[in-house]
Amino acid sequence: MTAVPPRVLTVAGSDSGGGAGIQADLKTMLALGVHGMSVITAVTAQNSLGVQGAWELPVEAVRAQYRSVVDDIGVQAVKTGMLASAELAGAVAELIAGTDAPAVVDPVGVSKHGDSLLAASALRTVRTRLLPVATVATPNLDEVAQLTGVRVRTEEQMREAAGAVLAFGPKWVLIKGGHLAGDTGRDGGDQAVDLLTDGAEEHWLRAPRYDNRHTHGTGCTLASAIASQLAKGDSVPEAVAAAKEYVTGAIAAGFALGGGIGPVDHGWALRGSQAG
Repeated sequence: MTAVPPRVLTVAGSDSGGGAGIQADLKTMLALGVHGMSVITAVTAQNSLGVQGAWELPVEAVRAQYRSVVDDIGVQAVKTGMLASAELAGAVAELIAGTDAPAVVDPVGVSKHGDSLLAASALRTVRTRLLPVATVATPNLDEVAQLTGVRVRTEEQMREAAGAVLAFGPKWVLIKGGHLAGDTGRDGGDQAVDLLTDGAEEHWLRAPRYDNRHTHGTGCTLASAIASQLAKGDSVPEAVAAAKEYVTGAIAAGFALGGGIGPVDHGWALRGSQAG
């Protein structure tokens, strides 16, 4: 009989364009060899140009989806994305607190196109209820500013940002420095740097910065990749390092779609193996 793969649950919004949200999460999970399951929190009308509309699902629908999956199938990791309102963020935090599995919280606040995906009233709930149940929180620099007021302009300030996020209670925080002005690596190339820390140990992760604007779904993809690796038994530093490698390849292979920002390529590694 075929072995059952590790199971990962994403709790996030739907992206009709397929580049981010639930769609990106499930593609990432498939690419990394885990069974992806979903709780849809909102439906968006979205394409390469931006978000044209968003409709939040009722809390009871979100809770029912979550219980349906967890109570019958079970999970080895949970990942959260778009939780548009305080009510949704609070309900999801409560569900995660009662689930014996690591949780990766991507505190989605703003889309790649600058569209707000989180009500101002929900920020307090994310800080006080959702972040405390996170195994890993993965804010980008805009989300760090939204959550903590810390505006990161240099690599050194990432440490201050990490401390400010850790103060809300997650076990680990990954400060994503992709929006930071380029850092030059030893080979002279431009690098993107992230900081992973639990307040005691630090891991600086560097990867080449590719001149490719088709990066829609990067944050969703990275958080889902971390959750997938945790479900497979990796430690947090191992999971984040493997996820960073996966998302770097996906960014490098990102492709044009529509008239705006195209998606990262979730199947880049699979396509590479088929070519070989």
